[in-house]
Amino acid sequence: MKKRRSNSSFFLSKFKKMYQRILLKLSGESLAGKDRFGISSEKLIEYATEIESVVKNGVEVAVVVGGGNIFRGADGMAIDRVQGDHMGMLSTVINGLALQSALENNSIQTRLMSAVKIDEIAEPFIRRRAIRHLEKGRVVIFGAGTGNPYFTTDTAAVLRAIEIKANVIIKGTRVDGVYSSDPEQDKSAKKFNNISFDEVYSKNLSIMDMTAFTLCKENNLPIDVFNINKKGNLLKLVKGENIGTRVHF
Repeated sequence: MKKRRSNSSFFLSKFKKMYQRILLKLSGESLAGKDRFGISSEKLIEYATEIESVVKNGVEVAVVVGGGNIFRGADGMAIDRVQGDHMGMLSTVINGLALQSALENNSIQTRLMSAVKIDEIAEPFIRRRAIRHLEKGRVVIFGAGTGNPYFTTDTAAVLRAIEIKANVIIKGTRVDGVYSSDPEQDKSAKKFNNISFDEVYSKNLSIMDMTAFTLCKENNLPIDVFNINKKGNLLKLVKGENIGTRVHF
């Protein structure tokens, strides 16, 4: 029987890439599109196409998706904080399943790995197995956060990026980088093309939660922040073009 080829061997690349292995962090709200709730087929197709473009060029891709489009926090509800966080973890698995289907519709091999035991739906997270999947060219989607309450999906993304030895964590947002203030509210906000971790601290900028950000700094893991909603941006970033903002150490 003919052996099935992996994504990376099937698609040949001729361009010089800046990164060999990336972890892409997407918010749950980004999957909802304009409605900010539920899952948009249009956005799923867009993001699957963006990921496909870099996979076809030999880049190993891991993904963490938030769950805010399905469930966000239990404040003001008759739900315990720990229970609420567990609900949020399950929301990330739902989003992971949706993204997995969209990628596989594009003939991209994927694996969904969960930090909580849910064997009928996803593989358990095992670090060596995740790395092996990436080496074979499969897109690995990490679901259920860290498997623990009180930790955000930003922290889960950074933790997984460190564990799989990703070259960078790439945060897809709806703005084109890091600004001095919210550019959607302040038209005079200044964009930073490059900024150090120390400058982010001193300027009190919000890129991700402090636990996640500190993990990046302590493990020399750079962060790229860019607009995921602009077609072709992910491929440009991976090729080394000046897209978004680079947070460096």
